[in-house]
Amino acid sequence: MLVEVPHAGLALPAEVRALLAVNAEAVRRDADPWVDGLYRDAPARGATLVVAELSRYVVDLNRAEGDVDEWAVTGAAPVGGEHPRGVVWRESGEGRAALRRPLTRQEFEERLERYHRPYHRALAAELTRLRGEHRDVVLLAAHSMPSTGKTARGDTIRRADVVPGTRGKSTAARPLIDAVEQHFRAAGLSVRHDDPYRGGATTARWSRVHEGFHAVQVELNRDLYMDEESGDPKPERFAWLASVCMGLVDRLSAVLDAGLLRG
Repeated sequence: MLVEVPHAGLALPAEVRALLAVNAEAVRRDADPWVDGLYRDAPARGATLVVAELSRYVVDLNRAEGDVDEWAVTGAAPVGGEHPRGVVWRESGEGRAALRRPLTRQEFEERLERYHRPYHRALAAELTRLRGEHRDVVLLAAHSMPSTGKTARGDTIRRADVVPGTRGKSTAARPLIDAVEQHFRAAGLSVRHDDPYRGGATTARWSRVHEGFHAVQVELNRDLYMDEESGDPKPERFAWLASVCMGLVDRLSAVLDAGLLRG
């Protein structure tokens, strides 16, 4: 089992910071705060843990290289529609301009080569190694989300406590997906699949069930464990949710150990 945390980091290399039009508060708000801490004990449970330290404003590691538009990168090839928060964000989560100017093609390529590709090469190498030793491997993509969202009419609604992203329950064997839902519901949490997040590029890439690769993205409502205004964790709630997350690692590991995912 591999747990990846691609969005908890806040680090900004100097060449990236120079082009950003957002402040440190926006960088924090658009990260997945403290998620790395929720899963930090995963290696003690036998899982591999991969944590990105860079901000998603450097590159979004849960987006494909081609998820970009001409307003973010000069001369970018059209990919259909606008992509304001693709692999390079040109808008913040609040819809404000994130870049002082579009990246040149060379700057974009350098970001991919320095930051995006090494991360995904590391994921691929470790998942391939694990698959060589085990019949099945699961990638758990660990994320968090704001506690509220907007409807199509613009109304504010509270999101579920947990949103498993599995693209219509297709990115992993059904016993794994069912285990995720059952585990969180048993902890007293509400669960809503794929709403509003269906799983990103990493989940899609490693959705190869018949080859023994399974992927599940898990979005946790930030109000469960932190004060969204201050950005500080709620100590008791954080400790409780961390124990729930470690219970999930144990639960999925048990499903894998049973060896009943494929005929």
